Amino acid sequence: MSEESWALHASLPPTLTTAEILEVNPPRNDLHTVRSHTYRDWEFELPPGVFRPGETSRMIHDRVLDGRIPVAGRTYVAMGSGLGVEAVVAGIAGAARIYALDVHPASVAATEAHYRRFVGDTPPLHALVSDLFSAFPDKAQADVITFNPPAVALKTSEDPDVVRNVCVGAEITARFFDQVLAGDLLAPGGEIHLIVSNTANLRDIIAHAIESGFVPEIRERRTWPDDDVQTFLFRLRAKGEAA
Repeated sequence: MSEESWALHASLPPTLTTAEILEVNPPRNDLHTVRSHTYRDWEFELPPGVFRPGETSRMIHDRVLDGRIPVAGRTYVAMGSGLGVEAVVAGIAGAARIYALDVHPASVAATEAHYRRFVGDTPPLHALVSDLFSAFPDKAQADVITFNPPAVALKTSEDPDVVRNVCVGAEITARFFDQVLAGDLLAPGGEIHLIVSNTANLRDIIAHAIESGFVPEIRERRTWPDDDVQTFLFRLRAKGEAA
């Protein structure tokens, strides 16, 4: 399996150039305003500073909602919950318990408000202000974790809210995998679904995952008509777990 993992790693595209990354990450002029976002038939309100989900996030939303990321009857963690779409679709898809974690208090509040509005009180939602897993309960484990990290490889703005949402870099995924391992946070048979594109140090991120003992699998690869961005949805499981 290690040979297969490294073969997958070798097939990944290199990181885009600085000019290409800047071109596909233009300045965001409305982040500090009140906006709205529509997903399916649901209308979400974005308070100032809360990031609007893009098409890469929709890759997760659609798969949680239709069961291709299986959350029904399972404990689910939406890492970087943002606006709360992941939490809402997981509740509708029948997750047994949902943890929505985000370092940004306004995003956590938005997640909780949207969940109460669209889902209600069942299944239970635990919306927590958390730097990655810092506030995750001791001894708790997840069956499914999704993460669309702000891993863009270079700083595209001086605005700290843009940095937090877009371009922290590969260190955030390294800390993510390290914390999952150190805290034994993935239940037996559990899985991580991770979005990464070649605007990030894609090969380094997946190399760290493999070296940490995770087995990656590409579940979806998406390209975009106007640029050279390639976005991947990976499923990662602990080495030795059945596929």
